[in-house]
Amino acid sequence: MITAMMEGTLMIDLFLNDLVCKAILAGFGLALTTGPLGCFLVWRRMAFFGDALAHSSLLGIALGILLHIDMNIGIMGVCLLCALILAKTHSRQHLSADAWLGIITYSTLALGMLALSKSGSNADLESYLFGDILTLRWHDLYWIYGCAFLVSGFFLWKWRQLLLITLDEELAQTAGVSVGLVRAAFMVILALTVAIALKAVGALLMPALMIFPAATAGRFARSPEQMAVMAMGFSFLGVSSGLLAAIAFNTPSGATIVATSLVFFLGSLVSKPR
Repeated sequence: MITAMMEGTLMIDLFLNDLVCKAILAGFGLALTTGPLGCFLVWRRMAFFGDALAHSSLLGIALGILLHIDMNIGIMGVCLLCALILAKTHSRQHLSADAWLGIITYSTLALGMLALSKSGSNADLESYLFGDILTLRWHDLYWIYGCAFLVSGFFLWKWRQLLLITLDEELAQTAGVSVGLVRAAFMVILALTVAIALKAVGALLMPALMIFPAATAGRFARSPEQMAVMAMGFSFLGVSSGLLAAIAFNTPSGATIVATSLVFFLGSLVSKPR
């Protein structure tokens, strides 16, 4: 009885801890954006678009250091530029989308490494590459929830058009949808989300935070709307439970969050799909 009460008190103290509170709030804000975005990445088979944007963030980190500006601004600028380039070249026939993804990914990685080698900075790059949600500041939460508000508004505004484009782009054009403009807006939203979430999960693991919850929700959802809501739930569940596991086992938070999301996905595979 006394042991149970002590364990309960420790759990309450843990949740009231400032670092953990910020991490849980960040996880909820990230879930609002990564859930729906991950669904569209799965539906449109665009998983590697998120991967390319995440890896290009290294150049944004380098520019932030060299220009003496907030790294979030540098990362966001590079991710937005890459997103617009990918949106522009998506329909080009002389070079495949996979080739453009490879060009963007490896070019920005190489340029970022070259810039960092000349910067002489001692910045904590590991937190951006592998993520540590416990190092987030209140300032970072403003960015996360600002992005969540923007992404939620975009999906509420363009949800039906996005679904129609996902189903058939030619049909969407016939229905009067500006396919190119909506696609570019989606890529911009994706870039913003990747840039904002980098410090929580890391450039190397960020795409998994979008894909795993969406893939898990797809096993149970009966409609696109239901899948998006369930993906948000699985995303928050993966972040919060992964955070607690990282604290309990003293493991890297970014990797533990992704590993926990993987456990939920593997669990969905053995359950009966709806």
